[in-house]
Amino acid sequence: ESLNILRQVIARMPSGDPNAAMPRRIRPPEGDAYVRTESPRGEIGYYIVSDGSEKPFRCKGRSPCFTAISALNAISQGALLADAVAIVGSLDIVLGEVDR
Repeated sequence: ESLNILRQVIARMPSGDPNAAMPRRIRPPEGDAYVRTESPRGEIGYYIVSDGSEKPFRCKGRSPCFTAISALNAISQGALLADAVAIVGSLDIVLGEVDR
């Protein structure tokens, strides 16, 4: 079965050089786009707005850890200070992701 899958992949592979160099500068068309992708801790979303120039007019990323830490205030209401480590640990937050 694996050989059949490989044959299908080879038959459907587009022609051209797969290692072709990308242009140094890309000018995306004017408009906006939202793209989401999976990460080990949930969904990461990117929102990009282009004004037609080489640099994005606006670019925002939102990680699942940022969303989780936003709920920290509501989750920890009425909890003891000694419980803070357990609460943060249960959210499985990566602070490098939150900082963006």
